[in-house]
Amino acid sequence: MVEAKLLLPLLFLVQLFLALSLCNAFQSYGEKKVLHMHTFFKWENQSRSQAGCHSQMSARAKKASIIMELKHKDFLSGPIKDWDWNKKLREQIILDNLHVRTLQSRFKNLMSGEIQDLSESAPIPLTSGIKLQTLNYVVRVDLGGRNMSVIVDTGSDLTWVQCQPCKSCYDQQDPLFDPSASPSYQTVLCTSSTCQFLHSGLCGGIGSQPTCNYIVNYGDGSFTRGELGIENLNLGTTLVSNFVFGCGRNNKGLFGGASGLMGLGRSPVSLVSQTSSLFGGVFSYCLPSTETGVSSGSLVFGGDSSVFRNSTPVSYTNMVLIPELSSFYLVNLTGLSVGGVALQSQSFGMNAVLVDSGTVITRLAPSIYRPLRAEFVKQFSGFPPAPSFSILDTCFNLSAYQEVDIPLIRLHFEGDVELNVDVSGIFYFVKTDASQVCLALASLSSDGQIGIIGNYQQKNIRVVYDAKESKLGFAEEICNFV
Repeated sequence: MVEAKLLLPLLFLVQLFLALSLCNAFQSYGEKKVLHMHTFFKWENQSRSQAGCHSQMSARAKKASIIMELKHKDFLSGPIKDWDWNKKLREQIILDNLHVRTLQSRFKNLMSGEIQDLSESAPIPLTSGIKLQTLNYVVRVDLGGRNMSVIVDTGSDLTWVQCQPCKSCYDQQDPLFDPSASPSYQTVLCTSSTCQFLHSGLCGGIGSQPTCNYIVNYGDGSFTRGELGIENLNLGTTLVSNFVFGCGRNNKGLFGGASGLMGLGRSPVSLVSQTSSLFGGVFSYCLPSTETGVSSGSLVFGGDSSVFRNSTPVSYTNMVLIPELSSFYLVNLTGLSVGGVALQSQSFGMNAVLVDSGTVITRLAPSIYRPLRAEFVKQFSGFPPAPSFSILDTCFNLSAYQEVDIPLIRLHFEGDVELNVDVSGIFYFVKTDASQVCLALASLSSDGQIGIIGNYQQKNIRVVYDAKESKLGFAEEICNFV
């Protein structure tokens, strides 16, 4: 009887120890989300029913902000029933890698002071038959009274559209813009200060007033060449007078049927700078998730946060200012956690990372990616492996599962700002039957390269760019234009 009484406290202590151990284990690996394997097909089927509806994309005004509908570029690519999804998903990664390699080359040249002579440069050849997938989202705008779709890119400065007469143009859904048919169109002269912002050194035309020509080469081998023009631009119901843009006469690349590109960088020629008197240098977007089956997100110009539908407050981190890279949106990545486990790396806080809407997959320094991969594999154990693909080196065969619990990935930025990666941004489906599903992050070649936060990890996040105050904000939001 006495021995039994002595054993009771001992049993209680053992149970308490086990409970605390389980609690600690849950805390270490408790930050997980459920990924439903069928939701990719939900998005695919929804996309089928909405293909070809790009002309119905809309915008609305509220207070001092303009809210524009944002769609994936593939909605301009023709009948979705004819798509080879497996091929498209694989090609997206291949071209995204080429895009990032060229970005890194551009960073290196800018940092070293090397200026590329655009008049002599040759574009990188396009891989035959591959659809451009590196610049992913489009909006509808009105330029000179013509409605058109343009690709949204925060890593570019110049906004441009294809123009008539065109020496060489790719196929697009809308008619080409015809400057001669617009009474409000003006030509930018080579001697103007606007022309100098591009540093092109290219002048065209005959006589004493040559036009200001431009050449822009993109990382996937696409390019646009033409002259600068001035026109009235309508963003929803807001008129932007005397808007400077590129009138492309020689353009190459498969831009998914879009009329051109909207440059949202920080240089004086970008749309953000040209509309700073209207919107204060502030814009934001929310990219829809495949998990919700929603096809449209939103692009907002203006700093009125009441138009957002965020479920968490917008937390701001200061942008990192590097004079040579002044047109890019750079922030300080101070940490990263997987399933609640904080990773250790000497690279945290040492190098700025780019937040970019035009890059798909996030790229991290090797000294950061290696511990991330190791911790993810440690927590996501017991699942059959699958072959790696291109830059994606951590893949699984999940075809036998209806749903899986995956560790939450959280990015930490200066100022205690966090970005919780949405469940749809953690895995990339190389094959639609889930037989090859890969961790949707990749390593850079060296720690000396600049990391990039891609749009795949920005889904269901309100990303706020404040160029005037030089800060960038994040908030969780279920992205839906309706």
